[in-house]
Amino acid sequence: MTTKKNINNKTNTKTKSKTPSSTFMTKVKLFLWKCFLYFNVISIAFVFLFKYIPVPFTPLMIIRAIENKVAGKEVIFSHDWVPIDDLSLNLQKAVISSEDGLFLQHNGFDFSAMNKAFKGNLKGKKLKGGSTISQQTAKNVFLWQGRSYLRKALEAYYTVLIELVWGKKRIMEVYLNSIEMGNGIYGAEAACQYWFHKSSKSLTKYEAASIAAILPSPRKYKAVGSSNYVEKRKNKTIRVMRHIGTLEY
Repeated sequence: MTTKKNINNKTNTKTKSKTPSSTFMTKVKLFLWKCFLYFNVISIAFVFLFKYIPVPFTPLMIIRAIENKVAGKEVIFSHDWVPIDDLSLNLQKAVISSEDGLFLQHNGFDFSAMNKAFKGNLKGKKLKGGSTISQQTAKNVFLWQGRSYLRKALEAYYTVLIELVWGKKRIMEVYLNSIEMGNGIYGAEAACQYWFHKSSKSLTKYEAASIAAILPSPRKYKAVGSSNYVEKRKNKTIRVMRHIGTLEY
């Protein structure tokens, strides 16, 4: 009887000694699981929301405004949302030619371009990062700037979501209305008014190519009175545009 009681006491002691640690880990796992669920629900909800309503602002717009404010510079902000049917087809073709030639074919990722960029980076060459228009849109609308693995992972997650939920036409619409196209200039309509004093719908192919040519660094380059680098990109974009037929989203 005594022996059985001692065994029970030892078992209870072991159980009690494990309880605090076990309880803590359970709480941690539960917390992480809740965070995961909340993030998925909220992120998916916003993706569905922005399928139907204009994106009012992006994280980059806020970051740029704060940077200028801290630096004591004038905070410039110009952003006008325009439906895709009122956006120049020339500009749509220009950004596809310049930024993502396989936009209408891929499912969000251009693995060939990504592999080429990766190999080039290993060799110390400065190549494009291989980001598609879909990836750029996901980053611009939902994330911050940077090169961390976390941001890249989230970018991939949002890219898959918008490809599934939005489709190509909506992705192009959000992209052209949200991307940075100059210092404090966001979206095609604001860019067209700033650079050419006209609406985005009436943009010529040469003007469209000029805007597309500065997208890698829109605060550094100018669409009007541009450098040799921008002129070369513009001429290349125009050549590629000639081979793009009707856009079928």
